[in-house]
Amino acid sequence: MLEAARAEGDALIVAVNRDASARRLGKGPDRPVVAEGERARLLAALAAVDCVVLFDEDTPLALIRTLRPDVLVKGADYAVEAIVGAKEVEGWGGRVVRVPLVTDQSTTRLLERLRRR
Repeated sequence: MLEAARAEGDALIVAVNRDASARRLGKGPDRPVVAEGERARLLAALAAVDCVVLFDEDTPLALIRTLRPDVLVKGADYAVEAIVGAKEVEGWGGRVVRVPLVTDQSTTRLLERLRRR
């Protein structure tokens, strides 16, 4: 997904929920599995990623409004109407791109498999 996102523009900035924000999103008491600093470092080490920004809010809308990206990329499991910031990005002439997900590749699925074992 990150490589596909990087191919859409000149630089890839990845917005990552801070731990408290991730917990508020209701994914469960055992989430996030990897602490925010570690997640940010792992992402920043990837060749496709130019910058990682942590945010505290429940959505990255304030960050999107500040950065004003030309392209906003999200997984294809979201309808364009449900993508936070899509209206704003399209409003200033940018594009919203939905990238297909890799089947069964998610932290939620990984945790489910580990619990079954």
